[in-house]
Amino acid sequence: MKDLAAFMTDNLRSLVQTAYRSVLTNPREARFALQMQRIMTRGDRRRRQILEREGLEVPPFLICSIATTCNLQCKGCYARNNGIAGDTPTKPTLTPEQWNALFTEAVDMGFSVALLAGGEPLTRRDLLEQIANVKEMLFPVFTNGTLIGPQYVEFFRKHLNVIPVISLEGDAGTTDDRRGEGVYKRALLSMQMLADAGLFFGTSITVTTANMHAVTAPEYIEQLRALGCKIVFYVEYVPIDESTRHLAFGDDEVQWMEQTVDTLRTTHDDIIFVSFPGDEKLLDGCMAAGRGFFHIGPDGAAEPCPFSPHSDTNAARDGLRAALRSPLFSNLRNASALAWEHTGGCTLYEHRDEVEAMLESKQ
Repeated sequence: MKDLAAFMTDNLRSLVQTAYRSVLTNPREARFALQMQRIMTRGDRRRRQILEREGLEVPPFLICSIATTCNLQCKGCYARNNGIAGDTPTKPTLTPEQWNALFTEAVDMGFSVALLAGGEPLTRRDLLEQIANVKEMLFPVFTNGTLIGPQYVEFFRKHLNVIPVISLEGDAGTTDDRRGEGVYKRALLSMQMLADAGLFFGTSITVTTANMHAVTAPEYIEQLRALGCKIVFYVEYVPIDESTRHLAFGDDEVQWMEQTVDTLRTTHDDIIFVSFPGDEKLLDGCMAAGRGFFHIGPDGAAEPCPFSPHSDTNAARDGLRAALRSPLFSNLRNASALAWEHTGGCTLYEHRDEVEAMLESKQ
């Protein structure tokens, strides 16, 4: 097994260096990327090392669901299926001030990146305005792209540490089939506005057995490059019912995807490629529950990952240190649960009955 801390730090350094190279023609963004490289690969790593000597291992990443509403009804949406998001607010959410306090604490602990999800996070401009002021962190915000207009372009121009990541499923047909008619065209319009403003942005693609070849093909990557896309997140599909299980990756697809992404990284050095969860076997299991990241729900609940919404600690109430020391996280790591056999993109989702039993046994 590779050393996890070294693996994560090396990949983080590589990511920021690639970002720097990709914006060399934009002096303002190049200065920002260089500043973030210094912070994330030096200062943040030192903070994590200090806490590690105190017995607390701090991962570099957080995933945070900041919104409980969405303006689309995508097929197979886990957030809707799990009650995280809906047409109207589904559960209490933290205030902008509470999120700001969480991320301020995160900086002090050495967290470098918080991936913002929902729901549709752009429905919460009030939260984003507060979060963006935490300049020592990067905030990739995963959005369907339909709400981006001149005001949001100006917001992203002002806050370069908030990076829009627009979701696609591939071409117009596959994207509109899952997300709704006209969504692909609207997403591309948003990309054009961001590119015209000289902004750093990316795309997120849910990969399945049906689209994996199409969305990694050289001609598709060239299309993304032409649109101005600088980072591509490949997220393995997690089936929410048995009828779509055939779309989830097995071992062969996971291995193929890892090799393909490695090839893309060598052939396209001006684009960042991130594969989630990536090759878990290389790291002796998934990176949830604080090994590489953990998830904070809209109400502050500290959860192993977005696909495992179980919690015994509230990060807003108890703090991030308590969250990392939570009995559930500790039990998952100590029981080697993160290396359970599974099919598809999430170990803990497939073994959710065992996770629930583990949580109940400690209550």
